[in-house]
Amino acid sequence: MTYPRLTSKPGALETAAMIARGETSAFEAVELAIARIERQDAHINAVVVTDFDRARETARDMDRASPGDDQPLFGVPMTIKESFDIAGLPTSWGHEAHAETIASTDAHVVRKLKEAGVVFLGKTNIPPDLADWQSNNPVYGRTNNPHDHERSPGGSSGGAAAAVASGMVPCEFGSDIGGSVRVPAHFCGIWGHKTSWGLVPLQGHEHPALGGKGSHDLALGIAGPLARNAADLRVLTELTSRFPLRERGKRLADCRILVLLDHPDCPTDAGVREPIENAIRAVENAGAAIDRSSALLPDLSVQQASYMRMLNVAMARGLPGPDGKRASATDWFEMLDDQARNERAWDALFETYDLVFAPPAPVLALPHCEGRVFDGTVSIDGSEHPAGAALGWAGLATYPNLPSTVLPVGESNGLPCGMQVISRRWADLDCIAAAGQIGQILHG
Repeated sequence: MTYPRLTSKPGALETAAMIARGETSAFEAVELAIARIERQDAHINAVVVTDFDRARETARDMDRASPGDDQPLFGVPMTIKESFDIAGLPTSWGHEAHAETIASTDAHVVRKLKEAGVVFLGKTNIPPDLADWQSNNPVYGRTNNPHDHERSPGGSSGGAAAAVASGMVPCEFGSDIGGSVRVPAHFCGIWGHKTSWGLVPLQGHEHPALGGKGSHDLALGIAGPLARNAADLRVLTELTSRFPLRERGKRLADCRILVLLDHPDCPTDAGVREPIENAIRAVENAGAAIDRSSALLPDLSVQQASYMRMLNVAMARGLPGPDGKRASATDWFEMLDDQARNERAWDALFETYDLVFAPPAPVLALPHCEGRVFDGTVSIDGSEHPAGAALGWAGLATYPNLPSTVLPVGESNGLPCGMQVISRRWADLDCIAAAGQIGQILHG
């Protein structure tokens, strides 16, 4: 079996350890990352807003000090998705009308990571309104997948995933409501974590058209990290969380796992199915109990319909949809009731199962296309299917507010393939730890 071609560059914690040991300096780490961006990004176009001068100045200042006990990422250079505010940098969400909208304060995630020692080099590309599985917009242009420049790195955190996968930076932070962390991780062959809804505040991640009035966490929407290993995902999650998380510490061999490879609304391409099946066999050989079906599973077709309805209303903030109709307050409360019932069904399932394995998407990295992916079709095993149905695998964890870690498990025809590891709400560290154990089984 072959595995995705991951960069050999050090991760976030490894970089911080090298700085702490005096093997390199914060300034040298920043300079090397800038050099990688300047060398590679002409072909990828991932880092679309640069802040190199301030990064160099920050790193020089850091080298005059020593890491604090609360700075596990001291001197680590990274970038962040364009939709997060960094004071002094533009936040456009891919719109020319907002290309000169300059943030006055840092987003929660940015502030917490700076406190932990991170040095931000700039911001990475997105689709307009964060609403596509491509990262292409009229302000910054198109981002290419590092594995195949004719294909998408995913969206909406596509620039983020491309920057990590290509080795430009060791880690990133994105957001996810329709797979926007998980699908880019899957398309680019890296690790990504969709946090439990409400765990990481989305303050400072709001559409510029709102003029600073969108101060609450968007329904279904989360902020989550991207990296090249499980340990980095964990520290990035813990540093930005609202409250401390606990881990059960259960060995994968002692887990009961439900595998979902088929969705009633959308088939799964063989290029995705085969690497995941190989990974499942390896996990089963390591001692884990695997089930392929369960009467406890909610009706996924009903869940998908409810998810899409809620997603569309949340993304439009209640404005009229394509049919001209506007959701009422009664409609919204009914959606919340349906979601709560779905959450309880998943709670019951996780009384029996420790984890659920599933694809992050039914396809591998998509070829570039004009317009939005979701306005057309996707090819699955040679047949065309409505692209919107592909969101079923994203909604699997999004709608019931569950955490999900994506790790790379293999490749097909030179393209990476990831797998979702899902668990009960607030079990974020369990998802990340299980994914880490799977990575050890697969990659050694």
